[in-house]
Amino acid sequence: MKEKIKEFAKQYLIGFVLGVITAISISVIAATYFPSNDVTYDNTESGLSSTDVQGAIDELYNTCFPPKASDTIIENAGLEKDPYECRYFFTGANPNNYITFNNEKAGWRIVSVECDGTIKIMSRSSLGEIEWDTSGSRGSNDWARPATLNTYLNWTYLNSLSSEAQSQIVSHNWSIGAVSFGTSGLDNIVNAENSRKWNGKIALPTVSEYLRTNSNSNCKTFNSNYTCRNTTWIYSTVGGAQWWLLTVNHDDRVYWVSSGEMGIYYAFSTVTRVFPTLYLSSDIKITGGTGTQSDPYTIE
Repeated sequence: MKEKIKEFAKQYLIGFVLGVITAISISVIAATYFPSNDVTYDNTESGLSSTDVQGAIDELYNTCFPPKASDTIIENAGLEKDPYECRYFFTGANPNNYITFNNEKAGWRIVSVECDGTIKIMSRSSLGEIEWDTSGSRGSNDWARPATLNTYLNWTYLNSLSSEAQSQIVSHNWSIGAVSFGTSGLDNIVNAENSRKWNGKIALPTVSEYLRTNSNSNCKTFNSNYTCRNTTWIYSTVGGAQWWLLTVNHDDRVYWVSSGEMGIYYAFSTVTRVFPTLYLSSDIKITGGTGTQSDPYTIE
């Protein structure tokens, strides 16, 4: 679609003078006829910087139709396209996926970019050691019940964020299906997680997301090999202590990660950390940054 619009603009810009585009307060002053894209023109009154026809068309197009933040990140960062869903993941030990959110400079990292334009991010800071659920003697692993951690994240924690940050979060479908421990094949894990959905604003990373952010193809399954922790940025973000995942087992237990290795534990626990995860709206814009820790993406 973008190329068709550009071609349309090129055909009709050549030989004509564009008037004032009142919606964006930009006018383009072009020569009467341009024999090629190499011809330069006086654009002192246009508000544009390009001095060739194609450059002016590209610049005008991007002004009228600014790319989504998700498109910008995908194009500039070289994310890995997921083979199972329409998603793009940051993989490896330390990709450039740092982002400033809730006035926390480089305080979050991008997990994935979704084809619906939303961006999934994960906090680098733990909220402390919190129970996944406190009902009964072992807790319930039904996130949608709702689990007590669900309520805490989507009420107490959500309301603690700045008003700007809250406006940038969007409700989204999360995969909360049960996965049998030791399930072989990442495709089977993804399908099991997707067997049940919950819609909300804040939750946790899933088992498959933890595996999909690993750049080592041998580590994209349940694996007790501790070297796997060296090829995913999530491990360097959360460290070695235990932390909760969103995915559950078929009994009252929930998946957690400890020293890079996944295991299952009853939902009632006081020793497991929480790293909130959420989706940024597809309407946000990238205002700066390259994604490094010292120069994180900034948004508005």
